[in-house]
Amino acid sequence: MSRSGGPRNKPARSRHAQQSHAQQSHAQQKGAGRGGGALPTPPAGLDSVFGVHAVAALIERGEAPRELWFQAGAAEQRLTDLLAAARQLGTRLVEQPREVLDGLAQGGSHQGVNAFCPLPAAHIEEELWHRLGGWPHAEPPLLLILDGVTDVHNFGACLRSADAAGAHGIVVAKDKAAPLNATVRKVACGAAEAVPVYRVTNLARAMAKLKESGVWITGTAGEAESSLYDIDLTGPCALVMGAEGKGLRRLTREACDGLVTLPMAGSVSSLNVSVATGICLYEAIRQRRRASTRAVADELMRAPGTS
Repeated sequence: MSRSGGPRNKPARSRHAQQSHAQQSHAQQKGAGRGGGALPTPPAGLDSVFGVHAVAALIERGEAPRELWFQAGAAEQRLTDLLAAARQLGTRLVEQPREVLDGLAQGGSHQGVNAFCPLPAAHIEEELWHRLGGWPHAEPPLLLILDGVTDVHNFGACLRSADAAGAHGIVVAKDKAAPLNATVRKVACGAAEAVPVYRVTNLARAMAKLKESGVWITGTAGEAESSLYDIDLTGPCALVMGAEGKGLRRLTREACDGLVTLPMAGSVSSLNVSVATGICLYEAIRQRRRASTRAVADELMRAPGTS
C-alpha cells in the first residue's frame, strides 16, 4: 500500500407467560424504579440497548435481540411495528412497567423500549493488520484514531459520524477509552455495530505500524500551522482526534506525520470532538469524490476518438 498524498399487526403474546418469565429471570427488579431499591439488571451475559432508533437499527440489520422489554400503554401502541419485527426474528417480548425501564436506563431516554443483546466485541489489534495487509476495498483506507476520548456520548457521536462518512474503522487504546456500552450504542444509532472498533495495547506503537502499512497519519491541534483544507486526504490516511480540553497526548502527537487545525472564525476557541470529527471526515470524503470525478473525466478524455 502506497503512502501517497416489518408487519403492522400487533404481535400476539401471552401476558401471563411473559410476566412469569420476567418474575423468574429478573427477580432482582422488585422494588426498582422511582421507589428505590435494587436497580434492574440485564439478563446474564447480555448488554442493554435502549431507545427506538438504536433498537430499530439492530432489527433492520437482522440482529435479533435475545429479549426485548417494552412499556405498556401508549408506548406499546407507538412501538407496534418495532415489536412485530422483533417477534418475527424470534425475540422474546416482555411487558414491563415504566419504572423498571427507567431504572434500567438510569436517566437515559429509553422511549419505552429496551433490547438485550450479546455484548459488542471490539476487534483485536491483529485484525487491523490483517485487514490492511489484504485491503478489500477499492478506495484507500480512511481510519479514525481517538486519543483519550473517554466520554461515552462523544464516543457514540464519533461512531455515528464515522459510519455516516464511510470510515473503515476506529482505533482506540485499550486504556483511557470509552467502553462500548448501552449509552454509546444509543447515541451511535446503530453505528456501534457497523463500524469496526480496534482496541490496541499501545496507541503510539500502533500508529507507527500504521505508517509502515502505508497509512498517512494527520493529527488535529489548535496550535497547528496548517489548515485541514490545505492537506491531501485522498490517499490512505488516518485522522487523529484528542479528548476535549486535553487534546492529543505528547506521544500521540509525535507519532503523527503532521498536524492540522480547523479554522475558527468566531469567539469560541475549539469544537466538540465529535463535531470536529465529522468536519474532518467529510473533508476527506469531499476530496476523494472530487479526485474520483477528475480521474473519470481524465480517462474519458484519453479514450480513442475523443478530441
